[in-house]
Amino acid sequence: MRLLWFLLFFAGVLEADFSIATYNVENLFDAKNQGSEYDDYKSGTHNWNETTAQIKLNHTAEVICDINSDIIGLQEIENVYVFQELISRLKQVGCDYPYNAITSKANSPIQIALLSRYPIISKREIIVSRDPKVRNILEVSLDIDDNPLKVFVNHWKSKSNNGKESARVNTARALANRISQLSSNDEYIILGDLNSRYDAPNTLESKLDDTNGFTAIGDVLHTFQNNHLVSKAEIINATKGMHYNLWGELAPANRWNHQFFGDKSSIDHILLPRTLFDRKGIEYKDNTFIVFAPPYLKNRYGAINHWKIKNGMHEGKGYSDHLPLKASFTMTPFKLGSNVAQYKITKQPIEYLYAHDILQSDILLENVVVIWQKGTNAIIKQTPQGRGIFLYKCAKGLKAGGSYDMLVHEIKSYNGLKEVTHLSIVKQKSTDIQVQPFILNSINAPIANRQNEVIREISGIYRDNKIFCSNKSLPIFFKTRASLPQDGDKIKISYGHLGYHKKLELVVYDKKDFEILE
Repeated sequence: MRLLWFLLFFAGVLEADFSIATYNVENLFDAKNQGSEYDDYKSGTHNWNETTAQIKLNHTAEVICDINSDIIGLQEIENVYVFQELISRLKQVGCDYPYNAITSKANSPIQIALLSRYPIISKREIIVSRDPKVRNILEVSLDIDDNPLKVFVNHWKSKSNNGKESARVNTARALANRISQLSSNDEYIILGDLNSRYDAPNTLESKLDDTNGFTAIGDVLHTFQNNHLVSKAEIINATKGMHYNLWGELAPANRWNHQFFGDKSSIDHILLPRTLFDRKGIEYKDNTFIVFAPPYLKNRYGAINHWKIKNGMHEGKGYSDHLPLKASFTMTPFKLGSNVAQYKITKQPIEYLYAHDILQSDILLENVVVIWQKGTNAIIKQTPQGRGIFLYKCAKGLKAGGSYDMLVHEIKSYNGLKEVTHLSIVKQKSTDIQVQPFILNSINAPIANRQNEVIREISGIYRDNKIFCSNKSLPIFFKTRASLPQDGDKIKISYGHLGYHKKLELVVYDKKDFEILE
């Protein structure tokens, strides 16, 4: 009996699961000046001092401890000194990581690191460029219960400051070259901040495209083929150099872990080769990929609770502008789970969005025209007589009169108003479309009975929060509270949105959009 118990226990150990995570901590700096700091992290300036540095350190340790991953790749660690301080802080609160590694790129303001509960066999740095702004790739070989595993921790060039795609392609090629030197049976994981969307081949911004549409993540690391993400069925029989992107497991609305001025994106990744699906050695545990997002990492509006700098001064509040990613692995042979959702694109008209509450795939809208735009909100249509739809806080960079192909990732209904809340521009086709044919000039028009139309140049009498035009009335809501009309006033609306808040209503956004007539 004791022998049987021992054998069962030993088998359980061999099949034990472990987890891997990646987290861009957003500038974990110390309060000492080494000369390579970002300007707003120089000690004694911008309220960056020992107090705020310790708050940032504690907040970073809190997240890492709560993730509770056995292995975690980190980006934006200033240097080995603050890294060791982080390790000590984690140990103090019972989150010990006895094994660690960090890059040592000279004159670089930030480094890449890894924490592990498993022994490190070796580490090396893949040098992409001598430029201190181009970060090395950290390669760490781990011993996972006598099974070797390589982890490549990355932080590619961002898209800010005119970050062209060629810079990310160069880094991806350095990584792909190293992978080509491995045997066909080697097991490895690519993770980190790749500053690339999962659907980069379809959404690469034209202003950053200096590679003729050739992308680092999609074409160099081969996460894309035939205009879609490599699927699990394809990766199982894939050739060397192809990778499965774990974002493919999530529904389109959930494929994001970073926000930049409200724009949701998926710039951090965990990529897996065929050898983690081959039913030998270390295997991916199906459907375990998550975006780690406890309540304290988001605010009440659902936005990421990033580190706060206001008016150039550190407030000592917040965490990171990235949410961590996490996935589990096992020694049990891979078994495809019931959730086999894969990234795909379905071409549909805007009318399709009104017939669905949740999108099961990204929807391609072709030849949409922006007929009204204000801030990060807009209204789009495809044809003058077709349906319009409201883009809520996801229209940054769009211009009225512009024509685009776009991917819709997420929709919702707010008190009955249908909205697009997450999208990507595939292609800008024109900038000078005449929008007048798409706009109504009467609330008596047949299509004025439906939401998300734009109406302009109408006049009527304002009474009881309604506008009366000819033989018809419509509830009216003024977003501005300045210079509101009084009952009985004759008003002229230069621009209004046929919105919906439990009922159809005309929404006027700005005092410039209406006038009270004599």
